[in-house]
Amino acid sequence: MSEIQRITILGAGALGMLYATKFYAAGFDVELAASGERATRLRQEGILVNSRHYDFPVTTPELATPGDLIIVALKHHHMPAAVPLLKNFIGPDTLIISVMNGIVSEDILAAQYGWEHVLYCVAVGMDAVREGNRTTYTTPGKLLIGEAQNNLAPSPRLRRLQTALSRVGLSHETPPDMLRSLWWKFMVNVGANQASAAMKATYGMLRENPDASALMESLMREAVTMAEHLGIDLHENAIAEWYSFLNKLSADGKTSMLQDIEAGRKTEFELFAGTVVELGRQHNIPTPVNQSLLQIIHVLESAPAERFSSEMTSCNIAKA
Repeated sequence: MSEIQRITILGAGALGMLYATKFYAAGFDVELAASGERATRLRQEGILVNSRHYDFPVTTPELATPGDLIIVALKHHHMPAAVPLLKNFIGPDTLIISVMNGIVSEDILAAQYGWEHVLYCVAVGMDAVREGNRTTYTTPGKLLIGEAQNNLAPSPRLRRLQTALSRVGLSHETPPDMLRSLWWKFMVNVGANQASAAMKATYGMLRENPDASALMESLMREAVTMAEHLGIDLHENAIAEWYSFLNKLSADGKTSMLQDIEAGRKTEFELFAGTVVELGRQHNIPTPVNQSLLQIIHVLESAPAERFSSEMTSCNIAKA
């Protein structure tokens, strides 16, 4: 099995562009996977990351050939249309990792292409912000990578990925229990992403404003309760772990969901609050904070984008 050299990025948002430029700077061959109007726009405009302009090759599905590593950095609602486009990018030894939010992207990718290609990955601690084709960041964060469990003796494909990330200089760890790490990130998304979007709160506000912190933690605790019920090793101390990351992030930094709100893009509330509420219904576990938030967002998202954006500023959510 050869070393990883050719990197395919699916998703030209903040995270996709952060990783594209990091691999490129380390001497890897980087391409962007896109189709239609998006491919045309990326070719014409390129991207800007920390004020530097890049013109990465853009490969459409019909012209694709297998690469070594695919990094999926989409929004969840784009997966049904985008994931089938990867077929020609995948060969016998191609690895796929997802830096997406939520707890289902690996399952979706594996259902389409098989678990032999998919490794678990959780991206934490980055502060990338995207505006149009511009991405800025000060902290690239860390990648948690591995098989679902039993990572004390890394598999050959995991060692291959570890070698590539070390060459890039990207901070990475391999936890013994990746499912726990996946749920930990989901807890963070449920709490920090949703609270920040609902209150237009920066990272600084989430850690310094008592009301913002309280809402964030209330949302998180419902996710923790669900994880414990499902046998995932996630407990109350997981919230304290999040603060150790939050305290290192730029006070002016914004979560990806807040960036979507401000840009008038579709949010991932259904992926976060929606998942918590649905699991609560299935297992007869109350989820009042996420339920309330989900109902509010449904109303606001049904309004015109400009009204949605302005009303989010004054949206007050009762704490459970």
